[in-house]
Amino acid sequence: MASFLVEGGTRLSGEITPQGAKNEALQVISAVLLTDETVYIHNVPDIRDVKSLIELLIDFGVEVEKTNVNAYKFTARNIDLDYLETDEFLKKAATLRGSIMLLGPLLARFGTGKMPKPGGDKIGRRRVDTHFVGFQKLGATFHYDGNAGFYTVDGRQLKGTYMHLDEASVTGTANLVMAAVMAKGETVIYNAACEPYLQQLCNMLVRMGAIIEGVGSNLLKIQGVNALKGTDHTLLPDMIEIGSFIGLAAMTQSEITIKNARIDQLGLIPDTFRKLGIELIFKGDDIYIPAQDHYEIESYIDGSILTVSDAVWPGFTPDLLSIALVTATQAKGTVLIHQKMFESRLFFVDKLIDMGAQIILCDPHRATVIGLDRKVALKSIAMTSPDIRAGVSLLIAALSAQGTSEIHNIEQIDRGYQHIDQRLNQLGAKIIRKE
Repeated sequence: MASFLVEGGTRLSGEITPQGAKNEALQVISAVLLTDETVYIHNVPDIRDVKSLIELLIDFGVEVEKTNVNAYKFTARNIDLDYLETDEFLKKAATLRGSIMLLGPLLARFGTGKMPKPGGDKIGRRRVDTHFVGFQKLGATFHYDGNAGFYTVDGRQLKGTYMHLDEASVTGTANLVMAAVMAKGETVIYNAACEPYLQQLCNMLVRMGAIIEGVGSNLLKIQGVNALKGTDHTLLPDMIEIGSFIGLAAMTQSEITIKNARIDQLGLIPDTFRKLGIELIFKGDDIYIPAQDHYEIESYIDGSILTVSDAVWPGFTPDLLSIALVTATQAKGTVLIHQKMFESRLFFVDKLIDMGAQIILCDPHRATVIGLDRKVALKSIAMTSPDIRAGVSLLIAALSAQGTSEIHNIEQIDRGYQHIDQRLNQLGAKIIRKE
């Protein structure tokens, strides 16, 4: 298990370019199984989860060639479905949350799919009912072996249908869209997720020959086609990494420019951090964050305490609530952080409290943060990263703290952030990776 030794109290400066979007990568890379033609994907992040998914595709027989630093060529011409029956598949797929994204393409093209209960972050219940109920509505039969934790789906006769999703699940919507693009007839998906990454997947599928209406809305209409072709696709920059860099700049009083941020695709992210008092200046498609000695949390018009909560798109993404929380610890003022979707995601605040932050964990979903306004610096401690986003939040806290902190289990951070120690060290951070 690797660790970071983080010397805090140093102001950073310079330019940083966000990696390709992790959540989009897991969707569009899974989609290469939908065609036997070549698919080129650019701006692929070099992170643990994405590399694990690519390795899984190679084991299935997909021809993969790395054509550039962050670009790949995929050809899924000869797929070995027998691999689904192996212990190796069971072991590898169980460690990767994104492995469930393979089910939709497997059902669409081959009419069958198997998957162990997916792994990933330990942030609370992450049910997959939306995926399988949707597959059943498309005509698939479904079996779950509770003892083995294994799902089996037979989708040899997929037919278009109407479905109203019980939640606007991003991965659920993506999986069902990929299954429906080759089902017979028309599929209508209401209460569909409409995140930019889901829009990117739909636009990619349209270029491959799929017929999809309503992209960007919560009502998708899909006309099934017999086959899809190859395409060329470029990932968006990762909005979660962009939000992380904004919080980092504020906490460390740093002057940072985030390059090529695709501001038009960030939704409420800039405005939410501005409500926390952080100054953001847009320069073309770059975000400039000047060094700020102090930043003050806004109140509502009637003077009541600001609430920052997550919501389905176009609301504020839940993946940035941990970053907003840690950023508020050194602001002036008070904010209520309300994490609605995952009941274990706020449990990392005990580490921040140990560092000297003033936080009241009201219940598993809500935390009140009373900002220190830099009157008291956070202190260094040893801590363990419980999940990707909490891990980076703790890294941000450590970079702003006095002394040297140690963060264990940084493999969690590596799952979602590309060479984060090297990239931040180029801005002046002092992070040592200890294997």
